[in-house]
Amino acid sequence: MGLPLLSFIIFTPVAGAAVLMFLRGDDAVRWTALGVTILDLALCVAMLAGFDTTTHEMQFTEKRPWVPALGITYALGIDGISALFVFLTALLGSICVLASWVAIDRKVKAFMVSLLSMQALMLGVFCALDLFLFYVFWEAMLIPMYLIIGVWGGEGRIYAAFKFFLYTLAGSLLFLIGVIVLYFNGGETFDILALTAQDLPFPVQSWLFFAFLIAFAVKVPMVPVHTWLPDAHVQAPTAGSIILAGVLLKMGAYGFLRFSLPMLPEASVYYSTLMLSLSALAIVYGGLLALAQDDLKKLVAYSSISHMGFVTMGIFALNLRGLQGGILQMFNHGVTTGALFLFVGLIYERTHTRSIADYGGLMKAAPVYTAFLALFTLSSMALPGTNSFIGELLVLSGGFAANLAIGAAAVLGALLGAAYLLGMYRKVALGAASVGVRFKIRDVNARELAATLPLAVLVLWVGLYPKPFLGIIDVSVKHLLAQVHDKGSGP
Repeated sequence: MGLPLLSFIIFTPVAGAAVLMFLRGDDAVRWTALGVTILDLALCVAMLAGFDTTTHEMQFTEKRPWVPALGITYALGIDGISALFVFLTALLGSICVLASWVAIDRKVKAFMVSLLSMQALMLGVFCALDLFLFYVFWEAMLIPMYLIIGVWGGEGRIYAAFKFFLYTLAGSLLFLIGVIVLYFNGGETFDILALTAQDLPFPVQSWLFFAFLIAFAVKVPMVPVHTWLPDAHVQAPTAGSIILAGVLLKMGAYGFLRFSLPMLPEASVYYSTLMLSLSALAIVYGGLLALAQDDLKKLVAYSSISHMGFVTMGIFALNLRGLQGGILQMFNHGVTTGALFLFVGLIYERTHTRSIADYGGLMKAAPVYTAFLALFTLSSMALPGTNSFIGELLVLSGGFAANLAIGAAAVLGALLGAAYLLGMYRKVALGAASVGVRFKIRDVNARELAATLPLAVLVLWVGLYPKPFLGIIDVSVKHLLAQVHDKGSGP
């Protein structure tokens, strides 16, 4: 239709945040924020409906001069690698508003403005086709996320917010240096597609690979730069944890897909064994840490480190099954772990405790809650029929094809996942009723059910019929692999 659809998707939350500034009354703010996020979601559904799955070319493209003297443009576009994450970001935005309806009861307007601003910036990251524009979106995200943790978080929110900010800022500075080096070595352009077509010398690729690695590893996060994540998750409000797990962690992996592999193919192939080893370390170490937790939110946070290890393993297996599984697992993790953090938040609102030892017998007190919790728990451990199964199966298949020892370590991580997730569910839902909380539990209400159902549908849809989701990414994945293998023969 010639409409700048991606600009509408990115700036609808910005316009909504501007409207919120003039509203009075918390209820008016909440309903307006919800309406804005639903409208944004509708635009993303329209985008997916019009997406052509037969081409790897960028779609819905927009390009306008921004800083002509430096060759900086306002350039947007999506392919099969980014389309699912644009949709996921908009979906989780609506769910975050619903999750914050009661949980956020002070400075509601400021919170919703921060939430909508965060959504716009995250959408911009997945749509940007200019490296400078990408960096602006990437860096600006730190501000609303810092505020969400630091203002509306728990008792240790200031420490957690500073730690999050400093870790991610350090990574972003290295990324900025890499952007400058890439600009001068890639023909003095910020055009991502043009930079992808360049054939950089291996020493330059190698240097850029490690600069980008540190920046993206902090976001994923990969071991050993993961320590900010548990603090941020534990202290963040429910919406903040959903954003962190559902979208923010994906941006590190997306950076590998958009920059490291296509722009630095020789370095990506050369250092793939290192990346596979780091991924296996994250899978096993994150699983062991999760197994040792008594705090429900910490358990889910450490499980994210393990699950994102499967994502990076799939990416750097550098084969079709691994890469398809890694991208699909990025999407699945956003759905499943976002849902788990939502349910941790719901139970915390009722009991004001996150200690697993304080729970027990929830199946009798809140049967609907525990039924959905069971679904998301089984999804997180990749039970057949759930979304994570097909993604994890593809990753393991690709991982074994790339390196037998790495694949074996990933299987150990999957077993650890079953151990800590089933142990958690047994204690929370099936254990003896806890005197401390059993009289304070109520089941999910209509608003909470509205936030839960879309995630539950995606868990079953991807698990039982993954073809539409794999179809979106298939052609783009094959094109990316061809780029890597054509140019990535090594130094």
